[in-house]
Amino acid sequence: MTTSEATEAVRGWFAGRLPDGWFEAAPEIVLDREEIGVIGRLPEPSAATGVSDTERAEVLAGHVQKFREGTRDQRIAIAREAEHRFGQKVSWGAACGEHEEMFTTLSVPVMTRLRQPERRVLDTLVDAGVARSRSDALAWCVRLVGKNTDEWLTELRTALEHVERARAAGPTP
Repeated sequence: MTTSEATEAVRGWFAGRLPDGWFEAAPEIVLDREEIGVIGRLPEPSAATGVSDTERAEVLAGHVQKFREGTRDQRIAIAREAEHRFGQKVSWGAACGEHEEMFTTLSVPVMTRLRQPERRVLDTLVDAGVARSRSDALAWCVRLVGKNTDEWLTELRTALEHVERARAAGPTP
């Protein structure tokens, strides 16, 4: 199964499995090798209109927290079903207005070999208090690259989907 087919299968399953009314539309599904991320958009509460920016931010954060607490047992049950079906852990998140929050995510160790110049970059981030450890510093660097190269990474992922379709259409060994 290609990456796009796997995403479609997971998206379809969640669309059929999630209770009606949880989200404004189908949730965003984000897949990697270990985890399925499910991020749903909540309708904005009426209390978020006509108030200061500070109050609005807190109303949205509170609304997301209310959803998190109110759906916890159902989300756990749905996640267990999905984990059994797809063989991956499920992480949940919600967005409301400008506020987006992930409730649960995996922290997966990644083996890497770095030469001294790269280690010095990580150590500088640790020494400056930007990160607590080399591991945190590396995660910070990855987030920064992802943020600053989002368009390029999207293009690369699209190209990868084309390669996967071409491989799937070819002869099987």
